[in-house]
Amino acid sequence: MTDVSGREPILRVVPRRSDINANGHIFGGWVLSQMDIAGGIVAGRAAQGPVATVAVESMEFIAPILLADIISVYAWEERRGRTSIAIRISVTATRGPQEQKVQVTSGLFTFVALDTNHRPRSLPVQDDGEIL
Repeated sequence: MTDVSGREPILRVVPRRSDINANGHIFGGWVLSQMDIAGGIVAGRAAQGPVATVAVESMEFIAPILLADIISVYAWEERRGRTSIAIRISVTATRGPQEQKVQVTSGLFTFVALDTNHRPRSLPVQDDGEIL
């Protein structure tokens, strides 16, 4: 389980009835898209410009998301290269009248910084020469 204590969610979303599969759970593709949005926000801030998803290195479905859940998507930088940045993403459901917190999925998404021609570009460099 990924510890998100002390972190603020990047997104909070309530799934709709149209997001349910035949089992009464939320479609995996729906949660994947929410994770991609949150990861793109964090990566875009770090890259100081546009980014594109280039890989989902890992993704683990831990528990189902139910219709009445409130979904919190947490995302933070895990590592970076010259043009790419890996973002760890964790999704928690707030469930029921006791507002139980349930980790439902986590993954590692890689984004690449893009230039004006939509080609990879170097990530910004800090004043001390370190890649941001």
